Amino acid sequence: MSTLTIFSSTRTPEAAAPSATSRPIPAVLGADLEVPVKGGRLVGYANLDYAASAPCLEPVSAAVTAALPAYSSVHRGAGYASQLTTARYEQARHTVRAFVGARPDDSVIFTRNTTDATNLLAGCLPEGTTTVVFDTEHHASLLPWRHAVRLAPPAFPGEAVRAADEALAAIEGPKLLVVTAASNVTGELWPIAALAHIAHRHGARILVDAAQLVPHRRLNLTALDLDYVAFSGHKLYAPFGAGALVGRRDWLAEGEPYLKGGGAVRSVGESVEWHDDPEPRHEAGTPNVLGAIALAAACDALTATGWTALVREEERLIARLRSGLASIDGVRELSLWGDDHPRVGIVSFTVAGYSAREVAEALSGEYGIGVRDGKFCAHPFVRHLLGTSGGASDGDCADDTGSAVRASIGIGSTQEHVDRLIEAVRDLVSRC
Repeated sequence: MSTLTIFSSTRTPEAAAPSATSRPIPAVLGADLEVPVKGGRLVGYANLDYAASAPCLEPVSAAVTAALPAYSSVHRGAGYASQLTTARYEQARHTVRAFVGARPDDSVIFTRNTTDATNLLAGCLPEGTTTVVFDTEHHASLLPWRHAVRLAPPAFPGEAVRAADEALAAIEGPKLLVVTAASNVTGELWPIAALAHIAHRHGARILVDAAQLVPHRRLNLTALDLDYVAFSGHKLYAPFGAGALVGRRDWLAEGEPYLKGGGAVRSVGESVEWHDDPEPRHEAGTPNVLGAIALAAACDALTATGWTALVREEERLIARLRSGLASIDGVRELSLWGDDHPRVGIVSFTVAGYSAREVAEALSGEYGIGVRDGKFCAHPFVRHLLGTSGGASDGDCADDTGSAVRASIGIGSTQEHVDRLIEAVRDLVSRC
């Protein structure tokens, strides 16, 4: 199978021709934020930490503001405000379903974030399920599983498909393949269409961590034949504490309720009758209504903008950033599959003579640039990329031993931000 075939379904259909109905790229809140730097000056903040948490889109803020005056309980009240809030909450579910191209009968369960979503699914796996997961995963996808087969980082995309094929073939009983769509460390796109095909050939299901993909590329769950996807609002320009797990109903309908309480039950007496509808079954208590509304507003805003303009601007900026960093002696970009492999707007790198924390602190304190440093909650993968081994000092995401710097872009990133980072790193290297 060629690389082109593997990745063809991750491309956005709008890339072929601009959409006649696309709108201008929406603005983000905080675009005019000024921060103090060395010497007491204030400079415009260059936010290059989108992969950790993206700023709030203005349409998202507006949607939440509009919903607040009528905010009330959901699913339980006869009053007008309660009915309106319930309608908005359920409409948000439909919007999220459409945004990821889910099947009509797929469940959309609102969660706190991707980590929450993967843990929810982990609790619903049939007895005896074996999970296959690569060591390249974020901890949210690596750690929740009771019985897991962990695969080494593959040397190239076809190797990922082969390794998954062999691992799944050796497993009896229920099985689940877990894989990211876009790496939170390198931004590289994974061959999720090919991996889904392999999973289904062996009678397995696939869960895709789409947290880093959906802010940057269109995702169509149905076209890719995925069973489950999980993602976070705070990475999708909706930082109001909501995420989603979207996928097939049967495992979710039969699994233990994620939380036990009001809303998850049909009746309580001497025995308890739980909802067999996965959505109420796993959303006990009062849900994060405003978070769901915010998440849906972000989905609507990105869809209305059209992916052509978003992808074009991101690819322009990320190419400028990567080429600029590559021109600096002592700077090494981390990559699993090489410079030419498709990726979203994430670049992780090291700077000779500096720890990752020293670089990040200098960028912030002297230049007004925000980046992430550490192991990005992907310790095994970062150690693999850096060629370091684990140990007691490698136990914390914030630890700068064997760590890297990550710059990530999105809506609101500008060429000035990118150029400022490049020149700042060049200046730091010149001091050594």
